[in-house]
Amino acid sequence: MSGFKKFLLRGNVVDLAIAVVIGAAFGAVVTALVKDIITPIIGMFGGLPDFSAWAITVNGSKFMIGDFVNALLAFVVLAAVVYFMVVLPVQKFMDHSKPQQEPKPETRECPHCLSKIPKAASRCAFCTADLDVPKEEMVAPKRGITPAR
Repeated sequence: MSGFKKFLLRGNVVDLAIAVVIGAAFGAVVTALVKDIITPIIGMFGGLPDFSAWAITVNGSKFMIGDFVNALLAFVVLAAVVYFMVVLPVQKFMDHSKPQQEPKPETRECPHCLSKIPKAASRCAFCTADLDVPKEEMVAPKRGITPAR
């Protein structure tokens, strides 16, 4: 029983329970907003002031199309609020706080004398050993010298 008590009183479980309760309350507010404000505004232009009364009967079965439209509108509004009020700000914060990538080193070690030499070097300046130039460094090194024409 003590393990179960520790599990229940852990911060994550309590935080999750609070988030579920607040999320349900927020969902009820959004549903009321759609049903009581947004749907009548749309109904002013479409001629049907309350979508919940909109139903189709086929062979004695009643399809509540209006309730579905209200639920769909509530979902879209809720998704937009979550995206613009939670996802985008968190994403911007994460992008801002993300560590910058370190620039690639401009030098490498000579395999013979372990001195630091430029990446594009084909000969070590210290031990004069011939070196293999990595394929990515086959381009002319950046020395600020323009080739003669």
